[in-house]
Order: sequence, then C-alpha cells, then structure tokens
Amino acid sequence: MMSLASPAKSQKKLAENARAKRLQMDLTQAGLANRSGVPLRTLRKFEQEGAISLESFLKLYMVLGGLDDIIEASAPKKTEFLSIDEVLKTPSTKTRQRGSRK
Repeated sequence: MMSLASPAKSQKKLAENARAKRLQMDLTQAGLANRSGVPLRTLRKFEQEGAISLESFLKLYMVLGGLDDIIEASAPKKTEFLSIDEVLKTPSTKTRQRGSRK
C-alpha cells in the first residue's frame, strides 16, 4: 500500500513522536543521549530536523520503548497469492462480511 506521507514529513513526525515519548518519560535530551549512547548533538538535530541514522534511531527507541513495535511494523505482510496459478487453484467460496454498526 502506498503512503501519501512524504519522507520529509514522516521524518518530522517520527522526531515529534520520539520527543513526546522522551518528555513523557521525564527525560532531558542529555539524559536520553546518555542512556542510549547517541551523541547529544545528534539527538538535538533529530528532534529539530528529523535527520538521524537508522542505528541511532534504533538506539533511542531501545530506551524510549517501542523497538519491538518498529520491528514488527516493518515485517512483510502475508501475501495472499504469489501467482495467477494460485488464484485459479483457489476455490471460489465467498464468505460475506457485514458490519454490525448502524
């Protein structure tokens, strides 16, 4: 599925989310930098501009929590069919699904 978010907007949103988590944990930038091993200057640049290496980003999320969620979000989704032959071999029984809300 294609996302309508640009890479630049996504970087800024990730930086905002990380900053919000840091503040929620009542950590200073220096405290998070110290715990994660990411240089303070790198953390500041990330929070201001969204620019950071993947390794530093993952180090931050090891401290902030949510590293497992990031790994899970990047896992490939199960593909229903790999070829047209698989589509043709599949029985065509449809199960109707309806919403229960009115």
